[in-house]
Amino acid sequence: MCNRDCPDACGIVATVEDGRITRLEGDRDHPVTDGFLCYRTNKFLDRQYAPERLTTPLLRNGNGFEPISWDRAIETIATKLEQVLAESGPAAIFHYRSGGSLGIMKAVTDYFFEKIGPVAIKSGDVCSGAGDVAQETDFGFADAHDWFDLRNSRTIVMWGKNPYVSSIHLVPLMRELEKKGTRFVQIDPVHHRACDSADLYLQPRPGGDIALAHALARVLFESDRVDPAAADYCDHLDEFKSDSFARTVEEWAALADVDVEDIERLADAYADGPTALLVGWGLQRRTHGSASVRMLDAIAAISGNLGIPGGGVSFSVARRAPFDLSFVGGLKTAPRSIPEPLLGPGLLEGIDPRYRFLWITAGNPVAMLPESNTVARALESMDMTVVVDSFLTDSARHAHLVLPTATMLEDDDLVGSYGHHYMGLLRPAVPPFGESKTDYQIVQMLARRMNAGDEFERTPNEWKRILLRRTAEKGVGFEELERGIRRNPLREKVMFADRKFPTSSGKVNLIRNAPVELPPLDPQRPLLLMALSTDKSQASQWPDRAQRGHATCTIHPDVANGFKDGDEAILESEIASIRVELRFDALQRRDVALMDKGGWHERGRSANVLVRADVTDAGGGARYYDTPCRLLPVS
Repeated sequence: MCNRDCPDACGIVATVEDGRITRLEGDRDHPVTDGFLCYRTNKFLDRQYAPERLTTPLLRNGNGFEPISWDRAIETIATKLEQVLAESGPAAIFHYRSGGSLGIMKAVTDYFFEKIGPVAIKSGDVCSGAGDVAQETDFGFADAHDWFDLRNSRTIVMWGKNPYVSSIHLVPLMRELEKKGTRFVQIDPVHHRACDSADLYLQPRPGGDIALAHALARVLFESDRVDPAAADYCDHLDEFKSDSFARTVEEWAALADVDVEDIERLADAYADGPTALLVGWGLQRRTHGSASVRMLDAIAAISGNLGIPGGGVSFSVARRAPFDLSFVGGLKTAPRSIPEPLLGPGLLEGIDPRYRFLWITAGNPVAMLPESNTVARALESMDMTVVVDSFLTDSARHAHLVLPTATMLEDDDLVGSYGHHYMGLLRPAVPPFGESKTDYQIVQMLARRMNAGDEFERTPNEWKRILLRRTAEKGVGFEELERGIRRNPLREKVMFADRKFPTSSGKVNLIRNAPVELPPLDPQRPLLLMALSTDKSQASQWPDRAQRGHATCTIHPDVANGFKDGDEAILESEIASIRVELRFDALQRRDVALMDKGGWHERGRSANVLVRADVTDAGGGARYYDTPCRLLPVS
């Protein structure tokens, strides 16, 4: 199974000849994968056998690295950990794990650092933290309708979601539903391929989602298309209605920069249900990201689209929910934490004690977190930074020790999904390349050296049985998954069918007093940076050849200010600047500057150099898309 940061979590069939993988195909027995893979995974063998893959541990030697043995690497790490524990205590150690691998057994690495500490860890989540907390606040927990429940929808609204990039296996289902007459609505400040085939496309200003949702709510209230029973399962309905009537539809439309006629058409489409609302991950990566998702939760609730087939408001499937992770304490036991978007400043500013040891796995924070320059300095400031990766990434380049790890085709793990409810085993098609080891094998070696406990002598399959204890009680345990993909038996296909919610009142907690005023555009920096996911790369996992030359920045030609398509320019924010090559697209808004996500810092292509480290209104997300920029000529 694919363990990369994608909601589809595909099943993969690998053909192995003479110990080498020669072909990858989508698993025809996986209900979602249905026999095909995305471009990124189809090309994964280029990454699997790339000449740049690490094959041995590397120790910094001056400005470069020297290969060393695993015995020396483990001894070096253990000696430093013991020193820091003795001199400063476990709060001086930081374990950073992100979403580069979504394998559930990566939690055993967390467990190891708790056993020798517990140590400091991150809080929040730059990927989905704001949206997850929004739905937990509104509904009691965050999860989604079944993937195939869309077949029961009359209307599907994709709010900030681009399935061609972020969920390619939705596309065949969309085409099937289009043929039977299902209506599709796209709402996104960025024009993309899915907008062209939508029955209705609204292109609000960046961050205008709250105003647009209030406008939609007001039209639904005024036209008596709110569920008459909404007060029975929604708290604060009168207050929410009052908030929506605080401005006229025309005023809300102006705030969102959308025509009133389009809002009325949106209301007509939404009211012609059942309506499924699919929420993309981008709109919650702003200052008021959590409040924006809460507004969409409210729309689904008041319109009667909760608890019914074909309805719902689906942001993210709770991919960890099926698994028994009770052996990991997490933030409950950590002596301190840093919100993930603030990792760079937080590590540098930590005192009493200062941070001295950093372990990074399943992540490339220098490229992927705000203030890339600050994160790089933080890694270098440690007594020791260890990066576990298959490549010499931006983060690895700033480490003291780099440990080569297995890819998903070599790993032995267990996978859930944040896009659907299917789960499966990750079984190695070939052994780890060179001297690479899985994360668990690395932890086993370190645990033995540090006498961390007999638990780390368990086999991967023994850990999988532990992780599957909850679903095994419902008939889906390790043995069942050995026979193939299974759906999480702990989740119904329709969320909240009884309209009972695990909130304090048992009702939906509708948002009140949502922030609606947007900061005016800075005339000196009139463009808002948006570094977006692309179908060509998974986050920063680009092929080397794709990271040569200057990064591309796409703008509307009307804001070119004398630049021509293809010109080089300086894209400058309040904190940094990078050199870019301009591309014109007249279908984009005039207030956005679009770049690819995950550009390499070492090549001068990281958009996150420009993004200030700050957190969203809730959930510890990053404010990636609220970065004002301007274009300057190359001097």
